[in-house]
Amino acid sequence: MAGTAQSPRARYREQTRAEIKEIALRQLSEGGAAAVALTRIAKEVGLSGPALYRYFDSRDALLTDLIRDAYADLAAAVSAAADGLPPDTPPRARAQALGGACREWAVAQPHRYLLIEGTPVPGYTAPPDTLDSARAVLGPFLAAFAGAEPSAAVRPVVDQMTAWAKTDADVAQWAQAPAGPAGVALAGAVLAWSHMHGAIGLEVSGQFEGMGHDGGTLLRAQIDVLADAFGLD
Repeated sequence: MAGTAQSPRARYREQTRAEIKEIALRQLSEGGAAAVALTRIAKEVGLSGPALYRYFDSRDALLTDLIRDAYADLAAAVSAAADGLPPDTPPRARAQALGGACREWAVAQPHRYLLIEGTPVPGYTAPPDTLDSARAVLGPFLAAFAGAEPSAAVRPVVDQMTAWAKTDADVAQWAQAPAGPAGVALAGAVLAWSHMHGAIGLEVSGQFEGMGHDGGTLLRAQIDVLADAFGLD
């Protein structure tokens, strides 16, 4: 069944919101979240200040939309990488491919990556649903660590994640993996996130400049070390 056609007013509203977000993203790329200014955006769009608030009632509302969009795009990139792998891809290679997809997305648009994984914006509190967005990014990593055999080095994290999954039904449901205890897969995904975003965050913020190594090489080495700790093939 075909969807109901949008009215001209609704189409105009969507187009204007998209234009506002496009300008905000440009401001974000030029000076970070602090550079996103509704008054400047209103002037560029050709709206008065009060008129702009009909589309976004505050700067925080605009940032929230940008954050949701960024998480959705990153999650789509990671999911696409996972879907493109043959079913028999070894867990180590799967983790490497997923980490590489995260890095590729972040390097291509560092301002969006830093918005969701960088320094928190002063005075801004992200809505609770962004936690689900972050889980969507990490979800494909669960399969990579399902059935892993964690070493003593990572066992404390596995124990904590196992206890968490037992006491939080939402976490337990999200962390369900094709094979093995949920706590092992969850620990692997969380540790992959910390390794991955530590390396990527340093790279996209320019901290590796002049240090003689490539960010991709470093990330692959970190994921290999983590794979060793979980006994991944």
